Amino acid sequence: MEAVTYIAFEGDRCIASGDLRDVASAAKAALDRRKEASVLVFDGKTSGPVDIDFRGSIGEVLARLPEVADAPAATDDTARPAPRGPGRPKLGVVAREVTLLPRHWEWLARQSGGASVALRKLIDEARRTGEGRDRVREGQEAAYRFVSAMAGNNANYEDAIRALFAGAAARFEDLTAEWPADVRSHALKLAKQAFDREPVDPAALSR
Repeated sequence: MEAVTYIAFEGDRCIASGDLRDVASAAKAALDRRKEASVLVFDGKTSGPVDIDFRGSIGEVLARLPEVADAPAATDDTARPAPRGPGRPKLGVVAREVTLLPRHWEWLARQSGGASVALRKLIDEARRTGEGRDRVREGQEAAYRFVSAMAGNNANYEDAIRALFAGAAARFEDLTAEWPADVRSHALKLAKQAFDREPVDPAALSR
């Protein structure tokens, strides 16, 4: 699935997706054609609503957009330049204070490579083992936000939410079959990463 940076809906119909400037332009055009139009713009990854001031001309609307709206969020790896000095700066090593109990320091001191190497290994392992759970959780949250905003009045809404959080992909698809095509299509894309391959307990769907 190709990632959608931003997406706009006029009612139940998707009118644009992609770059924020393109999406904002399409939304502005829709509002200029029909003043009573209901247009919503979402972050394509998180489904968070995007607040755009549509007053004035298209140029004025675009000028008010955040300059960094489409830039990737800063992370610990990108927010700070690698230190220059002793050590291995090409690795981007950052020195910070860590507070541990004496027994933790004693255990770290016994590890091959010392405390820093041991901590890095522990963190990397935790990131690997938690990645799948985080992906599922993020997919559930993104799909839930979008569905709550766009499909709350549609048939089988509550059952579809239960299926989403139960990881029941086939049931989610069935329950959304009667939803407006564009709303259903985007909901399925968002929910895709929320569905793992673990078998679903049918009892979970009736709770």
